[in-house]
Amino acid sequence: MRARKRPPTHPGRILKSHHLEPLSITITELAKILGVSRKTASKIVNERGAVTPDMALRLSRAFNTTPNLWLGLQLEYDLWHAANASKEWRRVRRVEERTSARV
Repeated sequence: MRARKRPPTHPGRILKSHHLEPLSITITELAKILGVSRKTASKIVNERGAVTPDMALRLSRAFNTTPNLWLGLQLEYDLWHAANASKEWRRVRRVEERTSARV
């Protein structure tokens, strides 16, 4: 797998550009549609919050997508940021298979 130089797009940006803007849905309307607070909807749309499994289910129902789409987008975003935020994880050594005779 080739390493990405730029981060994956946050699911909130995709939600905004592919669903909210084309349908002229406001954050307040989105919150009502999803049954969450305006603050929760705003955090995701403005890329300050993460898509949880519960939210993925809500988004998939509202926009006729799959929960895996939203969770996959969030996973890619989180993994890229974790891999690039710190290099400590690179110091971990691979566990080698042991060959031992049982008595």
